[in-house]
Amino acid sequence: MSKIAYFQCPTGISGDMCLGTLVSLGVPLEYLVEKLNGLGIEQEYQLRVELVQKQTQQATKIHVDLLHHHHHHHGRHLPEIEEMILKANLPSQATAWSIAVFRQLAVAEGAVHGIEPEKVHFHEVGAVDAIVDIVGTCLGLDWLGINTNKEGLPLIYCSPFPTGGGTVRAAHGQMPVPVPAVLKLWEMRSCPVYSNGIDRELVTPTGAAIATTLVRSFGSPPPMTLKRVGLGAGSLDLPIPNILRLWIGESSIHHSHVSTTATNVLHHHHQNLHHLETISVLETQIDDLNPQAIGYVFDTLLAAGAVDVFTQAIGMKKSRPGILLTVICYPEDLSSCEEILFRETTTLGVRRTTQQRSILQREIQQLETPYGQVGIKVAWQGNDTEKFITNVQPEYEDCAALARKNNIPWREIHRLALQSWYNLNLQYQP
Repeated sequence: MSKIAYFQCPTGISGDMCLGTLVSLGVPLEYLVEKLNGLGIEQEYQLRVELVQKQTQQATKIHVDLLHHHHHHHGRHLPEIEEMILKANLPSQATAWSIAVFRQLAVAEGAVHGIEPEKVHFHEVGAVDAIVDIVGTCLGLDWLGINTNKEGLPLIYCSPFPTGGGTVRAAHGQMPVPVPAVLKLWEMRSCPVYSNGIDRELVTPTGAAIATTLVRSFGSPPPMTLKRVGLGAGSLDLPIPNILRLWIGESSIHHSHVSTTATNVLHHHHQNLHHLETISVLETQIDDLNPQAIGYVFDTLLAAGAVDVFTQAIGMKKSRPGILLTVICYPEDLSSCEEILFRETTTLGVRRTTQQRSILQREIQQLETPYGQVGIKVAWQGNDTEKFITNVQPEYEDCAALARKNNIPWREIHRLALQSWYNLNLQYQP
C-alpha cells in the first residue's frame, strides 16, 4: 500500500493554508517549532495555531507572527536560504523538498523580473513567512509519511487551481491577480486552471511554489481509500469557505518505478525469487493509419516512459487488415502515454487495464571487449546470499555501434561480448 495525498483547493492555496492542513492532520506544532528552530530565525517570528470558523465550518488557522522588534533589515537571496536549510539538520526528505520548492519559486520570480534565480531577493517580511511556510509544509508532509517515487518526489496530487482576479497590493504597487510569479509557476507545470468567479488573490506565490514543485499531477482525485482529511483555513472571507483540504489515502497502485540497479533491488528485501509490480496496459486497434506513423508512435511512447510497446496484425470489420497496438507503462505514466495515442494515431478510444507482472531483478554491467565497451543486461533470482543468474544478454545498441564502427558482423560482436562475460564469471558457465 502507498500512502498518497490530494490537495483540494476550491478557494486556492497558500503556504499558511498548507501548514494548517498538516497541523489539522495531527502533525504536532511542537515538532514543527523544534525543527524550524534549526534555521536560526526563531527570534524573528512566532507560530500560533487557532481553530477558526469559515461559514460555520471549523478549520485550522496557522499564524506566523513576525516579531517586529527584531528587524532583519535586508531580505534574503536563494543561496542564503538554501544554506540555512542545509545547515538546519532537518530530515533528509524535508531538506530536499524545501530546497526544491525555493528553487522553483526563485526560478519563477527570476523569469518574471528577467534576472538569475540566485539574484532574486525574498524581501524581509515575505522571506521569513515563506521560509516558515515552505519548510514547515515539507516537514509536515515528511512527518505524515507520504510515500515517494523513485525520484524521491512525494505521491501528492492536486485539483485544478481557481485563478482568482482583481488586484492586490505588493511591494511594487498594485498587481493584477494572479500575480506574475503565480502565473509563471502555472505555466512552468502546465497547470489546469479555471475561474470560480471570485475576484481575490486565491493562489499565493508560496502556495503555488509548494504545489507546482511537489505535486505529481493535477486534476481529479486519484483512486484511493480515503483515510483522513485535514482542513487548513486561509485569511479571506469569501462566498465559499476559504479552506484548503488535504486528503490522505491509501492506494494499492504500486506508484514507484521498480529500481533496476542491483543495490536498490536488494534493499527492498525481496526474499521471494522474483518481484511483483503493478503495470498499466493500454491497447487500441487501428485500421486507417499510415504505417509510417506507427514507427513514430513507438519512439514517442518509449521516450515518454513506456516500458514496452508492440503491435499485432489483426483482421477487423469490413475485412480490413489492422493492427492491435499495445502499450505497457507504469500507472503514473498512463495519462501521458494515452495522450500520445490520441494525438499521434487515428484511434477514437483506448482501453486500459491494470495488471500484475512478475519481474526478475536485473542490472546492466559494463564490459570491455577487444572492440570497445558493451553493456550486458544480467537478470537473476534470489537474494544477496543466493543469486541464480537466469539471463545474460549484451545490449543490442552497443553491439550495433561496434559492429558498424569496426565493419564486423553484429552476431560476432554479440558472441564476443557474451564470451567475455562468461570468462569473467566462470561460476556461471552455460
